[in-house]
Amino acid sequence: MEFYWQNVFSMWGLLSALGGAVFGILWGCLPGLSATMAMALLIGLTYNMPTELAVIFMIASYTGVEFGGAISAILINIPGTPAAIPTQLAGHPLTKSGLGGQAIGAAALFSFLGNWIGIVILIGLAPMMIEFALRFGSWEMFLLAMLGIAVSGTLTAKERPAKGWAMGCAGLLVSMIGIEGQYGIERFTFGLNQLNAGIHFVPVIIGLFGLSEAFAMAANPVGKTIPAQIGRVVPPFDSIRKYWRSGLRSGMIGTLIGVIPGAGANVASFVSYSVGEQVTRKNFSKGDMEGVVCSEVANNANIGGGLLPTLTLGIPGNNSCALFLAALGLHGVIVGPTIEIDQPGFMQFLFVALLVANLFMFATAFTIIRPSIRVCSLPSNILMPLIVILCFIGTYVANYSGFDVAILFVCGVLGFILKKHSYPLAPFVLGLILGPIADENVRRVLLLYEGQYSTLLLRPIGDALILAVIWAFWFGLKRSRRQSVDESCR
Repeated sequence: MEFYWQNVFSMWGLLSALGGAVFGILWGCLPGLSATMAMALLIGLTYNMPTELAVIFMIASYTGVEFGGAISAILINIPGTPAAIPTQLAGHPLTKSGLGGQAIGAAALFSFLGNWIGIVILIGLAPMMIEFALRFGSWEMFLLAMLGIAVSGTLTAKERPAKGWAMGCAGLLVSMIGIEGQYGIERFTFGLNQLNAGIHFVPVIIGLFGLSEAFAMAANPVGKTIPAQIGRVVPPFDSIRKYWRSGLRSGMIGTLIGVIPGAGANVASFVSYSVGEQVTRKNFSKGDMEGVVCSEVANNANIGGGLLPTLTLGIPGNNSCALFLAALGLHGVIVGPTIEIDQPGFMQFLFVALLVANLFMFATAFTIIRPSIRVCSLPSNILMPLIVILCFIGTYVANYSGFDVAILFVCGVLGFILKKHSYPLAPFVLGLILGPIADENVRRVLLLYEGQYSTLLLRPIGDALILAVIWAFWFGLKRSRRQSVDESCR
């Protein structure tokens, strides 16, 4: 399929961008939800949409969610998304002081600017990344998949990276269920015909990130909270001059962390917030507009950073990008080093879609902030059933399969249990998505280099990736050993 960036400006393209931005902001302000959940549900809900409109809608929703989390964080002290927790720490005290409107205005403005930083870096570096990635052969692609899982496991499992690596390996195993393509051998089907084609990623992802969150909300309901008076909500353009250094620094941090597989907006906002406090020698948690700036610029710049390895290497930068990658695959869009050949015009189309989505996010933010306050105050006994219904609808419409609904429920229960025991889900998603890449390429290498495996060590890029994989495991083991020492000293 060939993409044309001019189609973004068609009537349906602009309506998709507007609808996605509004949906994203409203979803993001709902307490306890996340960009990952939104993207998981949209995989199924956008399945029957034309490919170009589906891409525009999902990108606009992704952009809107990252800002929407700041609304409930600042106004009612409940972060709409995990990445908005630093925004909550710095912003809610401002609401108590009667400056909630100004804090929301600053969040919208600097979310807009943070997106710009990420988009500019994405546009600038993507061609170089693609040129570099074209040098990758089957061996390098296999190692790249392993690196993504290793790094994700190390970064998302905190002091227990073994849990992250175990989840990554579990994702790899699940991805291999079904009839393999080379010899037609059934793998892990256990005699069930429904598994011959493998397990579809839609019910797995929606179950792990969507339904499990609904179960968690049922176990720990959040009561209804009445927002405080927030005053006028206006974009404080004069604050750009005052906080430009913090904004630029946070944008670079957010974009850089976005490039790291598995890190995500949560890590970006916390790191930027912490660095901001150290540089300015302030305590943002007492209520400080600069803390809102650091957090919001970082988690929005993270979008462009996360999309950079996703589009050019086929390695998702974070959970949301992993789901976006899955959605693209569902629509037949294959990204990676050969994206310009396989999908001509897609990169330019996506760049323009990002720019338009960001403009719509900023334009609609000030219009729907007050209505969204009522939405974010919904009690959990109303919110939870809505999420469950969306999960089941999103799963069923993807393949119209009752078996997928059963998988959804099983994955929802497993996701809830795994979260309870601090097992990260991001490595599992990466393993599920990267599994076919790793499987196909490693078997191709075994056939091409049979009896000459030592020559694989003469490939410089492959050697660098081997060292990177070893470093990822070594770094994780070192941190795990340090944690064990600290626990033994207590």
